[in-house]
Amino acid sequence: MKALQRLNHGWRVIATGIAFVTFGLGGLVLSVTLFPLAALTSPDAATTKRRVQRLMSASWRLFVWFMKLMGILTWEVHGREKLRERGQLIVANHPSLLDVVFLISQIPEVDCIVKRAIFTNRFMRLPATWAGYIAERSAEELIGDCAATITAGHSLLIFPEGTRTVPGQPISMRRGAAQMALAAKCPLRPVTLSVSPPTLIKGQPWYHVPPRPFHVRIEVGEPIAIEPYLAMEPSLAARHLTRDLEAYFTASLQKIGDPAHTTGMAAAV
Repeated sequence: MKALQRLNHGWRVIATGIAFVTFGLGGLVLSVTLFPLAALTSPDAATTKRRVQRLMSASWRLFVWFMKLMGILTWEVHGREKLRERGQLIVANHPSLLDVVFLISQIPEVDCIVKRAIFTNRFMRLPATWAGYIAERSAEELIGDCAATITAGHSLLIFPEGTRTVPGQPISMRRGAAQMALAAKCPLRPVTLSVSPPTLIKGQPWYHVPPRPFHVRIEVGEPIAIEPYLAMEPSLAARHLTRDLEAYFTASLQKIGDPAHTTGMAAAV
């Protein structure tokens, strides 16, 4: 039995390495084939953005299935249809390196914030531009850009923690998401991610795979209304909304039995 467990573990280390290489090579191939084709055959920038975002979502959905077939992980999504609504500010906790891959794989069209270095990378610059992704800028400029994209009817995905959650530590969020919601006068759509056992966490090498395939659970919540906060002074409103977001995700993780916050385990498929 122990020999089989070691063999299974060894295979998943190899499979994880193959998956990361496949992800990198796949992105490179798409950046010089399908993405340019979508852009060159589109009549305008809006069509280009829609096509490239849908290609991005489909390719990452295929990658998630590839990881499942390789025996690396399983997953479940509750409330997937809620993610398809337009003009949403989607906020999620950030337990794993794969969070953005999982969420974009479930949302055909969504904007997101990316590092400025993406726009200077020769292979990633054009796909990110065609997809209409937002480059990191000063806080004031970024809030304005994000509020504008929501007001224009596009959905935006944000991880308010700004970095991956440290297991066992309280959730701590920055005020940017709250400030964007207040500026756009837009409700927030919370999405809770749970990874069991905790995997690809902050500071953990990719080859430190868990003793069994890890399970990702995605729980899409109901919108958090913004109106109660609009009557407050802006800085106070952002502080209160951020605090309420932290409380929401803490309670949601405990409810679904996230191993980083409780002793319970998420159900597997």
